[in-house]
Amino acid sequence: MTNQIFYETMYILRPDIAEEEVTNHIDKYNKLLEELGGKILDSQMRGKRRLAYQIAKHREGIYVQLSHQGDGQHIYKIEKAMRLSEDVIRYLTVKQEGPLPTPRSSSKGSNQSEKKEIENIDSTNKSEPKEDKNNDKKTTISESPSPQVKESQES
Repeated sequence: MTNQIFYETMYILRPDIAEEEVTNHIDKYNKLLEELGGKILDSQMRGKRRLAYQIAKHREGIYVQLSHQGDGQHIYKIEKAMRLSEDVIRYLTVKQEGPLPTPRSSSKGSNQSEKKEIENIDSTNKSEPKEDKNNDKKTTISESPSPQVKESQES
């Protein structure tokens, strides 16, 4: 039995192609990957986003994220298909340590408890300015576990 490794391929499609054509590309690469012996774990269209720099005269691109599992032999062939396509302007495959974690659902109760924890942390790290009567400097004393004294010149 061959060792199955986890991969993530992110590819960027041209921004001017139709939504139906984007879906066709996603289906094409998913089917190709399965034909080559890979197993698709997750396939998501991340939407149109602005690129960090211009690629082939495009300032935006449609991002698609594909998580898959396989023996590694399918990577070269799927990347070759992407390289030959005029609609794919960039692609990158990275090896993962394990399967990607599923996004946890956010509920109002957990968000409120997280906010309370953040407020508690903020309240323990507040500092109070105190004036020193000997000179015109303000001394700030931090109430953190390791006290720090900061001096600032008052104008």
